[in-house]
Amino acid sequence: MASTPNKEIVSNVPDFINVYSDGTIERLNDMPIVSPSPQDPKTGVSSKDILISNDPSLYARLFLPKLSHQNQKIPILVYFHGGAFCCESPFASHHHNICNLVASQGNVLVFSIEYRKAPEHFLPMMFDDCWFGLNWVASHNTSLENVPTNSDPWILNHGDFSKVFLGGDSAGATVVHTMAIRAGAEKLPFGVKIFGAYMNHPFFWGSKSLGFEKVEQYEKVNEFAHLLWEFVYPNAPNGIDNPMLNPMSPYAPDLSTLGCSKMLITVAGNDPYKDSAVMYYEAVKESDWNGEVELFEEEDEGHVYYIFSTESEKGQKLIKLVADFLLKCKN
Repeated sequence: MASTPNKEIVSNVPDFINVYSDGTIERLNDMPIVSPSPQDPKTGVSSKDILISNDPSLYARLFLPKLSHQNQKIPILVYFHGGAFCCESPFASHHHNICNLVASQGNVLVFSIEYRKAPEHFLPMMFDDCWFGLNWVASHNTSLENVPTNSDPWILNHGDFSKVFLGGDSAGATVVHTMAIRAGAEKLPFGVKIFGAYMNHPFFWGSKSLGFEKVEQYEKVNEFAHLLWEFVYPNAPNGIDNPMLNPMSPYAPDLSTLGCSKMLITVAGNDPYKDSAVMYYEAVKESDWNGEVELFEEEDEGHVYYIFSTESEKGQKLIKLVADFLLKCKN
């Protein structure tokens, strides 16, 4: 019997992903996949998986909270999960749990897309998938004879298109910014506009120092950011200052063009990307954007601490903050 040659790592992002010489890919921190539920026992939220595109094959998971009556209309949240652009899924247990909680407490219909990831598909394909998903949701805001053939009855019957939100965590929050900018420059179908957007612990970075007090810490984080960006977007135009990663770069669209009217940005005191997110908040405030932005910081916590501790006091606090943002943002 011929011996199997030893496979070697040919590229990787430490603690996230390994690519081997035989073509296999190992995602190191992916959580178990869970099935959708007709009714979540804790929240009462119903969930299901849908196919939104055959070519390419794109799926999403929908979450519908308990309704007070059969014809009730509720806001729509288009949600983007995190995972460094190369890992995780809306079907994973932790993201499924987050969407259940936000749908229940924020009383929103959640659409969470399974976008394609690196290294099988490099950026900007992921951002294009997310834009496609947002447009697909918006395409339901029309007469019944004009809806897409693969339309979904939950969105048709219960979606309030005057209150469409974007939301995301970590790399998903990074996506939120690009979607909001693009929605300001390009029209969504049937007059749909983005009302509000929240970004939990966004991953922004650039070539300029972000004011780290400890040089060694900055150098370590900077090295990782460059390594990750090169892995997910080889030969990105303008490199680490590509507008998809650095919304304050000289190559980025003006922040005044953000296509929403309300925004919430959350950060954590021990998150290495906190400074860049705060800089983004300040830049949005100082721009000519005609909207309202608020910032929340949880001290002594790390990056996306709440995702894996939703039942802790601080985890519950963050989820409630997001839910309250969705609830209070009314036309």
